[in-house]
Amino acid sequence: MAVKPLRNGLRRGLMGRGTRVAFGNMRLIAWIVAITLAHVPQAVAQAERPAATVQPASAKAKPKPAKKAAAKKEKPAGADTVAATPEQRAAYAALPLAERIAIQSDLIWSGDLSGSVDPKFGDRAIAAVRAFQKRNKLAETGILTPEQRQTLAASMRSRKDYNGWRLVEDEATPGVRLGIPSKLVPQTETGTIGSRWSSGRGEIQIETFREKMAGATLQDLFDEMKRRPSSRRVEQNAINTSSFSLSGMQGLKKFHVRVYLKDNEARGITILFDQAMETIMLPLVDIIIGSYLPFGDPATASSSRRISYGSGIVVSRSGHVVTERQFTDNCAGLIVAGLGPADRVAEEAASDLALLRVNGVRNLKPARFSSDPPRSAQLTLVGISDPASQAGGRDVTTAPARLRGVDGARVLLDAEPVRGFIGGAAVDGQGRLAGMIDVASAAVAGPITSAGQISFVPSATIRKFLGSTGIKPVDGSGDLAATKNALVRVICVRK
Repeated sequence: MAVKPLRNGLRRGLMGRGTRVAFGNMRLIAWIVAITLAHVPQAVAQAERPAATVQPASAKAKPKPAKKAAAKKEKPAGADTVAATPEQRAAYAALPLAERIAIQSDLIWSGDLSGSVDPKFGDRAIAAVRAFQKRNKLAETGILTPEQRQTLAASMRSRKDYNGWRLVEDEATPGVRLGIPSKLVPQTETGTIGSRWSSGRGEIQIETFREKMAGATLQDLFDEMKRRPSSRRVEQNAINTSSFSLSGMQGLKKFHVRVYLKDNEARGITILFDQAMETIMLPLVDIIIGSYLPFGDPATASSSRRISYGSGIVVSRSGHVVTERQFTDNCAGLIVAGLGPADRVAEEAASDLALLRVNGVRNLKPARFSSDPPRSAQLTLVGISDPASQAGGRDVTTAPARLRGVDGARVLLDAEPVRGFIGGAAVDGQGRLAGMIDVASAAVAGPITSAGQISFVPSATIRKFLGSTGIKPVDGSGDLAATKNALVRVICVRK
């Protein structure tokens, strides 16, 4: 793989149409048809589609050719926007973040704001307020009065209610917010690197994901997501220094992907839907993407989102625990349940491993490593699922898995993900540690909550990592019960 680990992905495709009349006797007919079409469907289309997606007639008269061979450079958002005044900035800075996002979401719905929401409510958002005021014949102050705010919200209420529109927090990543048409995608699932909203039969899927770049560039991720999954056919693409977009067909579905980069982490959103749902979903694609706030302040997230649960494997009698590296990133504190606070003493980006140390503990029972590859494709996953799924409990549970193949340093599995199992153990038929449970790249394995998305880091890789820290793993025969005794819950507390 070009990027490691890449996680989770999916999203967009726009279609163009055109006809040509070549013979002289047909020109008169074509002229009459063109005059008719220019006046009749325009009013119908404007009545049926959300205002955010209606284009002026002049824009429709000049269709842009699709660029498939090479990525085009996006024009920076707000390039033609007049700078806001200090008074305008101060007025919105005084509002809570949730209200700033809600105003911009309504402006996207009304068609006054294009592009993504801005947590700081910058020049582009204030220009959109002025556009709303001008369109409604109000004084163009750039600052919404309480009455104007109610007018804006009320004007969009029926459209939003029709789709069950609501602004939500991404439980997988504190601070991330987006808008969801909840009547279309009522089912919600949360994984380690993102969340997924879907319709009952999967006709529509909206998914968030995040990826530590580990030295890779945005161009690397862009190139990888254009190729994977193999059923993806890109029809539109664009990239600049901090974001990119892809859209086209993925099998028989339309897909749209938007990814943003900040501080060596990429975060993105994917929208996937059946072609039969295009008339419903296409007007919503830009609204959903525009509402996506990938790098909100984690401090503003609900307190319940600030604690994440994973699993870990005891690898020494003196308190060393190996777990998944990305799960332990950006933690203000790490706790090994039942043992106490832990420090992250070593990490390795290439293998996605982290080593924790709980000070002051002795006589733990470490897991026994396998010296050989698994003899069978059948494995058992061992971990401690999220407290919410076991009424606050801390029981060690298991799930079946099957070897699917190898991708670089990762061994891919067919298995149903279990929330809280990240960093747990993959055990062979003899009850020995075959590897650590990880999450495979979204570009390789598909949606984060679907079967086949799990991978594991082989025991040989863990052995090498531990050797670099001076820890010698315990080899020998074991059983499933002994491996369960070596499993611990790891808790990440974020700021």
